[in-house]
Amino acid sequence: MAMVEASLTDARALAENFDLRALTPEFYENPYPTYHALRRFDTVRCMPDGSYFLTRYADCVAVYRDPATFSSDKHAEFLPKFGKTPLYEHHTTSLVFNDPPLHTRVRRLIAGALTQRAVNEMEPAVTALVERLLDMMAQKHHADLIEDFAAAIPVEVIGNLLRVPHDERGPLRGWSLAILGALEPVLTEEAAARGNRAVEEFLEYLRKLIADRRARPGDPNRDVLTRLIQGEHDGERLTEVELLQNCIFILNAGHETTTNLIGNALFTLLEWQSERERLLVNPALMPTAVEEFLRFESSNQFGNRMATRQTVISGVEIPAGAFITLCIGAANRDPDVFPEPDRLDVGRSPNRHLAFGFGIHQCAGLNVARMEARIAISRFLARFPNYRLAGKPVRGGRARFRGFLSIPVEVA
Repeated sequence: MAMVEASLTDARALAENFDLRALTPEFYENPYPTYHALRRFDTVRCMPDGSYFLTRYADCVAVYRDPATFSSDKHAEFLPKFGKTPLYEHHTTSLVFNDPPLHTRVRRLIAGALTQRAVNEMEPAVTALVERLLDMMAQKHHADLIEDFAAAIPVEVIGNLLRVPHDERGPLRGWSLAILGALEPVLTEEAAARGNRAVEEFLEYLRKLIADRRARPGDPNRDVLTRLIQGEHDGERLTEVELLQNCIFILNAGHETTTNLIGNALFTLLEWQSERERLLVNPALMPTAVEEFLRFESSNQFGNRMATRQTVISGVEIPAGAFITLCIGAANRDPDVFPEPDRLDVGRSPNRHLAFGFGIHQCAGLNVARMEARIAISRFLARFPNYRLAGKPVRGGRARFRGFLSIPVEVA
């Protein structure tokens, strides 16, 4: 009984002391005890800065379902954070941080080039890329799961979607990491400078790429950039700023999250040997396994909204204008929805996780990410079933985007 009481006391303290702007090293390493504590003792937590942090699955879904009350527009939130900078212009123009009608127009254009047929047609090229990466890893015997594998796949896939020449893809990952790094709860001057520089350099590159694509259009059913340039059938087109910023968004949306999905999955299987064995014995479980990796270690841990009017969430009054963080990582471990939520189960079904969001803002590229992860993880396991750690993994040091910078492994 004393041990139970001590555990409850510790959990209550975690909840009472939680501040998104003052996170501890322990939280970055493993946020899930804090999420469980918040869900038990403070499900709609009012932060010291007046924002609200949601950890229940049902509350997050309710917010996702009501975009009229809970806006995705970030002008009011990001102006004090970024000022009138390139980062501000980018993040307030991109698809994910906007409401209809801009969100509707851009999403329709992007989704039209990411049909299931188009995704299926990508598979041979992705498979060939994965096999090339595995061949190079096999020659070295030691490799880094992130640098040598997980990070290389989405950059190539998105580069193909935008038809970026292969010899010009080098800076893409660095630009994306710098821009997304500015979305962390606390923005340092160094991170802001990095992010603003990345937006400027990316824009300079895109202006040349877009000019070339205007002169030599691709197939709008395969080339997302051509589709965005040409616009919809009724002649409605994006402005030049909208076009440029949403090209950046396409790279950012599919890059770090997919890198983390693959890296997190392969690291998790190092810790859950029995589940690795299940996949080796029954590879047909891979589609459900990918969904479980998405749930268990969500690449994107947070979503954000602003209340457009006074409202109530789980009995807590939320004032108009309040900023709200939807904790996807906590919702995906909610025991009211997922039995034994802290257990990896590669055969889990049903699995209604929120890793891709929900509602009108559900990720437009979710089937691309699923395809990349399914091919990458299955081919890796088939080639290196006995892979093991060869050094200390290095986490990415981010709260919003959960993943690793490095996972050294031996693959021989």
